[in-house]
Amino acid sequence: MFDNLSSKLETAFKTLKGQGKITEINIAQTVKEIRRVLIDADVNYKVAKSVTDRIKDAALGQNVINSVSPGQLFTKITSDELTTLMGGEHVAVNDKGNPTVILMSGLQGSGKTTFTGKLGNFYKNKNKKVLFAACDVYRPAAITQLKVLGEQLGIDVYADEENKNPVNIATNALKHAKDIQANILIVDTAGRLAVDEAMMDEIARIKEALNPNETLFVVDAMTGQDAVNTAKAFNEKINFDGVVLTKLDGDARGGSALSIRAVVEKPIKFISTGEKMEAIDLFHPDRMAQRILGMGDVVSLVERAQHAFDEEETRKLNKKISKNQFDFNDFLTQLDQIKKMGNLKDLVGMIPGVGKAMKGVEVDDNAFGPIESIIKSMTPTERSNPDIIDGSRRKRLAQGSGTDMKQVNQLMRQFGDMRKMMKKMNKMSTGQKKGLASMLGM
Repeated sequence: MFDNLSSKLETAFKTLKGQGKITEINIAQTVKEIRRVLIDADVNYKVAKSVTDRIKDAALGQNVINSVSPGQLFTKITSDELTTLMGGEHVAVNDKGNPTVILMSGLQGSGKTTFTGKLGNFYKNKNKKVLFAACDVYRPAAITQLKVLGEQLGIDVYADEENKNPVNIATNALKHAKDIQANILIVDTAGRLAVDEAMMDEIARIKEALNPNETLFVVDAMTGQDAVNTAKAFNEKINFDGVVLTKLDGDARGGSALSIRAVVEKPIKFISTGEKMEAIDLFHPDRMAQRILGMGDVVSLVERAQHAFDEEETRKLNKKISKNQFDFNDFLTQLDQIKKMGNLKDLVGMIPGVGKAMKGVEVDDNAFGPIESIIKSMTPTERSNPDIIDGSRRKRLAQGSGTDMKQVNQLMRQFGDMRKMMKKMNKMSTGQKKGLASMLGM
């Protein structure tokens, strides 16, 4: 969602390119442009003025050392100020209760129920026993949606479709959570199309009855400045603990993400991108600032990989690679694990420099589809022994997978190149491998 903001900020910094030093004149020009860019991105005017004033103050009098250009220095200053604007540092969820009760709040359509599923999956992957409580008794199919998510994730759902009292359902769910010794109880509440007193009173009564460890306000990042206003209204009524920004993969201007912390004075704790249950990240202001400025976010990328890749499977794979036994079964497993990391466009944006290079290029989440179809059209023997796949077998694979010979040949060539590279890696000494890993920043 920050692509447009990133490119405009980059244009603003061009004022300083080729300049030998930072002066009041070039600072004034750049700061004015940054303020305009932030306001265009739907950042609250007072917030935009405050942050650009701080950028200007920080930049004035800075000496540019030989190895750092004025543009680079100004980018660093802007990164620091955006980080401060979004909270400075990550604020963890209070999940030390027994059970931990997390109350979800927000308007209808903000992605609250979907995020409930993602948060449950997040804790389940940490070996926590999770229970969902279905307390939205108004929206048609809300309870059914939560049950479907629960079944998909292997998480129990407490629902009482005969009971139309959300406060009563919530308190019964808490009793049930204690009975089954659940570690985490996530309470999905009703949303409305707009802020109204009845809705606010109901969520306030649920909060009073449960005394939750954490109350999260879920906001759709696509709604821009309205998201900030809604958050303000909710906070005045229920004094929530943190914000969740959803739909960050959408074509939004990004102003709510930059403004909400400063206006509401409550930390953003999670962000959500895409529909996949794995598309959830802890919010780190410094990492988000770097992504906005096109600097990537390698730390988050590595963390996603650690969550997605099974340790035992990785150990087995390393053993097979060391014996030059990597086959299409292993390749398919790796594709499945990469897909668990989230949507591809989001992943590409986390790699420094690549997001900028891929600007305007559509990254299709179904890009692996033809590859998977070809591999799944192979017999078990062919998957385990790629070398036996000759011309006639390739023709059969093309027909069976709905692709063509060109795609099959391309996959076989790329797979062969990958195996050659792995073979070369195996022949390298330990010292050479460490040197290569150091060069790659691994």
